[in-house]
Amino acid sequence: MESEGLFDLQVNGFAGIDFNDTSINASAMDDALKAMLATGVTGCLPTLITAPRDVLGERLRRLDAAIAGSRLGPAMVPGYHIEGPFLNPAEGFAGCHPAEAMSDPDAALYDALEAGLSRPILLVTLAPERAGAPAAIRQLRAAGRMVAMAHSNAGFADVRAAVESGLTLSTHLGNSLPMSLHKTQNPLLAQLAEPEVVACLIADGHHLSPEAFGALLRIKGVERSVLVTDAVLAAAAPPGRYRFAGMDVERSADGVVRVPGASTLAGSALTLDAAVRNVVAWGHATAGETLRMASTNARAAIAEAAAAHGIVLAPGCVRWSDALEVEAASL
Repeated sequence: MESEGLFDLQVNGFAGIDFNDTSINASAMDDALKAMLATGVTGCLPTLITAPRDVLGERLRRLDAAIAGSRLGPAMVPGYHIEGPFLNPAEGFAGCHPAEAMSDPDAALYDALEAGLSRPILLVTLAPERAGAPAAIRQLRAAGRMVAMAHSNAGFADVRAAVESGLTLSTHLGNSLPMSLHKTQNPLLAQLAEPEVVACLIADGHHLSPEAFGALLRIKGVERSVLVTDAVLAAAAPPGRYRFAGMDVERSADGVVRVPGASTLAGSALTLDAAVRNVVAWGHATAGETLRMASTNARAAIAEAAAAHGIVLAPGCVRWSDALEVEAASL
């Protein structure tokens, strides 16, 4: 069986390479992208998380130089995803993002970050309840960027205002939430109340149980769902301790990535082909539907932003075995 190449909208690192590390170079980037290609991923948005503005700018410049100088980067990376820094710093919502680096939205930050880069910022994740969010979302969309929400305690009115301003995606829906929430007035229900918002879902069995994944997929439908990994450098790498975005994280033998000594998840060790196999094995979608969520739907979610920058999202091709193992992938 053949499909379009997979496309990951949220990947922070891979195969021992941290995209948030300022020491990244073209050779390391090629190693990471080659390992991703082996999992069927023919395109991705390397993702940077919250950091002080000067640090975030340096990380993005170094990442961009590594991609521009690599062999696979120009073909596989159309742009970037910046997750933060305009998120909710409260405990349970911030996740592993540094709360002290968060602030109210300022759309001009992304213009400054993008200046001089070889490719644009195509996707931004923010918290819609922060002051000035609707205006910032409108500015981001006018600048050719898609906007998603996460790490947020937004209510129904906040999310509705964000959607009316141009927000179209939920980043890792069902996560970056505290264990205790109001039974009806909570950001998960507020997002699910907006049928046009596309849900990005992490199908690793840890961020969402198989049952919770199935429930969200039934609500959103295949056509409004995208598989993402939120992978960090511990993906396609052995269990152990790693340094991610300046913090220690640990991958356990069962594939969970956490801040050592804490329950906080710190991205995932998921690969996108494994996510496809998981969803099919859980019985929530057919192979064709699942592959669509990991490829066609992902590209469609950023197609408007890509077109605004004159970028063509080439689909590539993957050949799959009957067991949904990648046999070959081409750009």
